[in-house]
Amino acid sequence: MHQIATMQYFVVMIDYGRRGREAIVDPEITRREVISRIVSGEYKNISFIHEVADSSVEDVTADILAEAALPEIGASGTDLQASHFDHVRDLRKHETADGPMFSEAITS
Repeated sequence: MHQIATMQYFVVMIDYGRRGREAIVDPEITRREVISRIVSGEYKNISFIHEVADSSVEDVTADILAEAALPEIGASGTDLQASHFDHVRDLRKHETADGPMFSEAITS
């Protein structure tokens, strides 16, 4: 049996206003790369994005623009350190006269 390679690529139409439009077509660019280029600002003023797979064309503009608008959430070292300081501050606020909870938080 022969396997036929399926062709998939994206067409990104950029609108430059009076200067015209440009269709960016690169068979090697992935969906993730299109999103990355939108997030970085490389692709602006997008008219549409089409996904071409085999002999079908699908308008994926709304889906890709929505994905590009979502922030990536990841805890950085700074965020983790700030969370620790907030926790210690909260422990200090709730310290009782019976014993210091603050010193326990520092040693753990």
